[in-house]
Amino acid sequence: MRAQLLAATILSALTVTSASAMVVLSDDKGGKMEEYTARFQQMRNSGETVAIDGTCLSACTMVLGLVPRNRVCATPNAVLGFHAAWMYDNSGNRVASASGTRDLMETYPAAVRAWIERNGGLKPNMMYLRGRALAAIVAPCDKASHSASTASAKRVGAVRQSLGKDTPRASFDAR
Repeated sequence: MRAQLLAATILSALTVTSASAMVVLSDDKGGKMEEYTARFQQMRNSGETVAIDGTCLSACTMVLGLVPRNRVCATPNAVLGFHAAWMYDNSGNRVASASGTRDLMETYPAAVRAWIERNGGLKPNMMYLRGRALAAIVAPCDKASHSASTASAKRVGAVRQSLGKDTPRASFDAR
């Protein structure tokens, strides 16, 4: 009984610690959907809060559907960029992926899907969500808690690996 109580106390302390962590998405240009799915599922499972503070493009926008809505906020600097999913064909050319785009749309919450549809749907070119339209879909970050916690927050996206021309990098990988 004592061991169970001790284990429950430790688990509770660990949960509170991880739930209070904040990840700041900034200058994130996106990448492969599978990698972002794994990354955001890990954030969801860890209890981390996500603040979008800068650009969050392409697969980065999947955070809106993979981390609970009450744990995602956007600062006035936030800009989300959406486009159709793509992959490389056998010749190395970038081509649109209808199935990848469907998967991407299914990831988004209804409000995001509705905004995308009102703006012509996902196309190869980037479309941007910011300002009042973004605040209507994603809760604005609380200024007091955002400034206090971002000082010690884990920033994600500002440092990107340089990819060569021949390196496969796509929103959707058909493998």
